[in-house]
Amino acid sequence: MKKLPIGVQDYKEIIEEDYIYVDKTKYIFNLINSGKFYFLSRPRRFGKSLTISTLYYLFKGEKELFKDTYIYDKWEFKEYPIIRINLLDVVSENEKELKEGLLKIIKDEGKKYGIKIKNDHYKYAFDDLIIELSKKGKVVILVDEYEKPILDNINNKEMAEKYRNVLRNFYVTIKSKDEYIKFVFITGITKFTKTGVFSALNNLNDISLDTDYSQMLGYTQEEIEYYFVEYIEQTAKKFNITTEELLKEMKKYYNGFSFDGEHYVYNPFSILKFFQKKEFQNYWFESGSPSFLYEYIKGKKIEYEDLVKHIVSAMDFSTREIEDANANIFFTQAGYLTFKGIERLGLEKEYILDYPNLEVKNSFSRLILEANYGIETSKIKELNRTIIKSLLKNDIKGLIEEIKKIISAIPYNLHKKEEKYYHSLIFTIIASAGIDVKAEELTNLGRSDLVIDFDERIYLFEIKVDKSAIDAINQIKEKKYYEKYIGKEIYIIGININSEKRNIDDYIIEKI
Repeated sequence: MKKLPIGVQDYKEIIEEDYIYVDKTKYIFNLINSGKFYFLSRPRRFGKSLTISTLYYLFKGEKELFKDTYIYDKWEFKEYPIIRINLLDVVSENEKELKEGLLKIIKDEGKKYGIKIKNDHYKYAFDDLIIELSKKGKVVILVDEYEKPILDNINNKEMAEKYRNVLRNFYVTIKSKDEYIKFVFITGITKFTKTGVFSALNNLNDISLDTDYSQMLGYTQEEIEYYFVEYIEQTAKKFNITTEELLKEMKKYYNGFSFDGEHYVYNPFSILKFFQKKEFQNYWFESGSPSFLYEYIKGKKIEYEDLVKHIVSAMDFSTREIEDANANIFFTQAGYLTFKGIERLGLEKEYILDYPNLEVKNSFSRLILEANYGIETSKIKELNRTIIKSLLKNDIKGLIEEIKKIISAIPYNLHKKEEKYYHSLIFTIIASAGIDVKAEELTNLGRSDLVIDFDERIYLFEIKVDKSAIDAINQIKEKKYYEKYIGKEIYIIGININSEKRNIDDYIIEKI
């Protein structure tokens, strides 16, 4: 069995050390043959750095590294001078450090080719390096994590804008030196705006939402079943289930990231860790920056319905800088939300947002409970155990009583007298336990508030505020929300919230 490339981002190491390489060179071949200046945004740990590394060795002309890949017999392997910039290498406590860091990268890149850059201005040094390198051939420029200093200051608008100005001056060199350049590929987490870092670089082709490249990063279902067949068999054996059953659970837990609303991929880090540990855990989410997310959610008072209620367009990703963007735009770019479908208005495409999968839904919901509703981590863990136990026993009353306990623990000043507040809250409480719960599941006569699909049983919830549980249960019956689930064991639950008591005061449970 080939090794799992967990944390390995160098293409040469993957090939030479016998790690699994999921061949993405067809996309790279198409890119190089159809344009010159490219930008691609993807969430963290999605393979951006490996893509940069693959391009690096390709343009270095190291043909034998590509022996078993799509591009091997299609590309003229010729060595080009390459400038490789990774802003993870830059310390940026202030503007001065950022400029010094950029200057150091440029000078170090020059040294690799025996070029001494004398200019001590970060922008002009970049100019000089491109011109000097072009004497050896047209220059390839590869940039990873282009906006890292800005993201580090997303909660500090003034500092983020200062860093943006520095980076704008730096990257404009790429346009002004067009005649010396062979190919440019820039990656980061966030899409650029028309007035942002690349405002002067208007020949940059943003392929972030292009269908043709929607599966360039991440693993497709077919790629997992082809490249990881031995790991699939080994893991299924450990769980004592069939490979088909394992793949079904993996799909539910880890699949679902989409960058065009039509095609879906798995996050590579989660899959590699899953095959290593052979346990369903929240690998990608928990490898991130929960403290930063905690502060962001707390500061903006994020609720689930705020994230998914409004559809978004491609333009929404490029009209505001990331620190000014709506929360749903920020979280989509960061990977915590994704495109779950497309609505078309004439020729315009708009995207429906939701959590990509159970891994993200579970972890993000826990974070919202803690940051937005003030629930302690220990209580959330206890809550999660109780919810799962209740559902395993089909104890719906016990589930609702547990939800009531959690709601009563929320500080009174955080409550709102709105249905959407309680919809979001109850959804988040259930989702935090890793349960497959959906909000506003569409039927032919409307949308039911919450649907839990658990152990071949369906639980349909309708939630009212200052009305009655009878009203709620009657709505489910009148609209026949349950019809699409006929064939399964179905329970309908009507809930009424008393806004003065700030909790559930009445509920009805019926089996269909």
